[in-house]
Amino acid sequence: MQPGTKQARIWPRTKCNFDGSGRGKCETGDCGGLLECKAFGQPPNTLAEYALNQFGKKDFFDISLVDGFNVPMEFSPTSNGFSRGIKCTADINGQCPNQLKAPGGCHNPCTVFKTDEYCCNSGKCGPTNLSRFFKDRCRDAYSYPKDDPTSTFTCPEGTNYRVIFCP
Repeated sequence: MQPGTKQARIWPRTKCNFDGSGRGKCETGDCGGLLECKAFGQPPNTLAEYALNQFGKKDFFDISLVDGFNVPMEFSPTSNGFSRGIKCTADINGQCPNQLKAPGGCHNPCTVFKTDEYCCNSGKCGPTNLSRFFKDRCRDAYSYPKDDPTSTFTCPEGTNYRVIFCP
């Protein structure tokens, strides 16, 4: 990760099958049928998001469930004396509300219902019963698009990080 990287994301893909030319499909997190992603993954997928060396010489990082959930994740600083990482390790797929269930994962309500209440398109929204399903199980993770106060974490610039799928 290069300093100054803005709006980057890492996500797991599951049940993938690719041919020798790098074409195929994944059950979750698919990137338009390509082995080497050129666009964001298809929901549902758990996201690690980061922006390095941004405002006030800080790195910003989070785990987001705004695109749903497919596998547990941990995102941790590994240098500069910081060790408090964030994680989402709950059994969200097993407990997923019926209306959000998807093959291999659990959709976020915005993906399913596409309403302003869940997607925050007007810029104003708050937690809903369905977003609370995610927040109750993963306190550190974004559960809806405006969940900044409890879901964005910072470290000084130059910190190293580790993302672990299925910790």
